[in-house]
Amino acid sequence: MSAEIWQMSLVDVAEAIRDRRVSSAEVVGAAIQRIEALQPTLNCFIQIEAEAALARAGEIDRALARGEAVGPLAGVPLAHKDMYYRQGKIATCGAKIRREFVADRTSTALARLDGAGAIYLGGLNMSEFAVGPTGHNIHFGDCRNPWNPAHVPGGSSSGSGASVAARLVYGALGSDTGGSIRLPSGMSGVVGFKPTQTRVSRYGMLPLSFSFDCAGPLARTVRDAARLLGVIAGRDDRDATSSRRPVDDYEAACGRTIRGRKIGLPTSYYNLGLDDAVARAIEAAGATFQELGAELVPVDVPAHDEINLIWPIALSAEAAVVHRRWLRERPQDYAPQVRRRVEVGLYQPATRYIEVLSLRPAITHDFCDQVFGACDAMLAPTVPTPAPTLAETDFGDRDDMSEKVLRISAMTRPISFLGLPSLSVPCGFSGAGLPIAFQLVGRPFSEALLVSLGDAYQRATDWHERVPPLAAEIV
Repeated sequence: MSAEIWQMSLVDVAEAIRDRRVSSAEVVGAAIQRIEALQPTLNCFIQIEAEAALARAGEIDRALARGEAVGPLAGVPLAHKDMYYRQGKIATCGAKIRREFVADRTSTALARLDGAGAIYLGGLNMSEFAVGPTGHNIHFGDCRNPWNPAHVPGGSSSGSGASVAARLVYGALGSDTGGSIRLPSGMSGVVGFKPTQTRVSRYGMLPLSFSFDCAGPLARTVRDAARLLGVIAGRDDRDATSSRRPVDDYEAACGRTIRGRKIGLPTSYYNLGLDDAVARAIEAAGATFQELGAELVPVDVPAHDEINLIWPIALSAEAAVVHRRWLRERPQDYAPQVRRRVEVGLYQPATRYIEVLSLRPAITHDFCDQVFGACDAMLAPTVPTPAPTLAETDFGDRDDMSEKVLRISAMTRPISFLGLPSLSVPCGFSGAGLPIAFQLVGRPFSEALLVSLGDAYQRATDWHERVPPLAAEIV
């Protein structure tokens, strides 16, 4: 069993631990060995809690031996973007400024994972302050793509995508403000789930942009992501913005027929500027859905020019509020790109910021009415090209930086502005062996529908089962 542990999905390893076919200590120990082997190459982790994780695994194993009930994640090792606070522990947020920051609270998302029995293995690398779509970090070193370490893993949840892809952990939390869950999942070849914005509490999570920040999981399979989301979703009185709407049984949506479902293929915007390999992979994914009984329908997407113009205004203004004191007192401690993208918010007029937020509901309504009036979910690329290299995306703060950064997130940014749920699923590889992914986008709170569609696709394909060669060499 030990040689097979690292290949198992989160759901499968959780069931193996619960049935005592393998111990949590054995699973955690295998994960630690893989981390030790691949961390020097991939730099996924900022901090590793190996000793505490093994101790907690022992507690889980003893509870199981006594016949005690355990949670749906009992004994499963996870790690999370190093911006989720745990009381008494350092949360660096990927930044020099917070290298010694000790949290005074535990995030609701982490607390719920703890309550489900998950094992915490440590804090994962990330773009500084969750700003950046590639995974560059001048303070803790760049995280690297397991499929080719010369390439970016995607950001800002870079360590989350890379660690799950390399089979170091079975799942991870990320955050998504303009694509930071979906970009690393798409570029690293794993599943990434950005739920409806208010579905998961943001209490105890580093803020970047109050209006767009969203918490969600990255995992090996759609079913794994559904289980994780089911644990962390739901109302939290410590986050007044969290929805009171009951949480669906997302995992129960796996295995449902998708026959008769209408999947929208955009006739504009999301079909522009695609790498040829990406375009072919999206076309093939659509054909697979057809074979599964879904109907493909063309959808006319409302013009996104306005979204692309106003989204940065609101994001930078809100980020500047969070960073104002540090920008004044410690400007030299930011990476140039991060400082430039945040401090521009200091100069946004209040009238422009308020105008952006006032436009958002109408734009979202028009999008949902026009797109989901014709289909159940929209199928679009997650990223327009396979992962670029670290060297070619080291933009610094040069004049064309903003344009190039926004180009990477062109497919994800509008969905974040709209606050809609989006599930990113691997669907192929480029000629150079780099992952390609699609995203399924739905109406607010349609996460269960997206799970049923994504799971059906994975039951019919094996892209999610492929492992980066360097990760497969570690046994």
